[in-house]
Amino acid sequence: MNDNQLEHFRQILQQWKQDLMEEVDRTVQHLQEDASNFADPADRATQEEEFSLELRTRDRERKLIKKINEALEDIDSGDYGYCESCGIEIGIRRLEARPTATLCVDCKTLAEIKERQIGG
Repeated sequence: MNDNQLEHFRQILQQWKQDLMEEVDRTVQHLQEDASNFADPADRATQEEEFSLELRTRDRERKLIKKINEALEDIDSGDYGYCESCGIEIGIRRLEARPTATLCVDCKTLAEIKERQIGG
């Protein structure tokens, strides 16, 4: 991968991370502003379920931010774009679809098959 391509992916990852961080800030603000003590148990339950859903989403995004940071570190170290399993280049099209990908298509497919066999 050439320097222009690496810079392209760095910008995508940094923008993605920035968007996620802004969403985290909005969530914190939303939870602080909308935290009400409703007298009606149904209203209170609805609000708690909404907050719970939002927090689960933010937890998934927190894990994604960690993957983004790892991908940015891989760019800095020169390891970005190579499969962690077999070492071949992952491919631009796959990285465009999933900039945090660490496995090539073949290794990812094998991992999913193994996961289904063990999990199911």
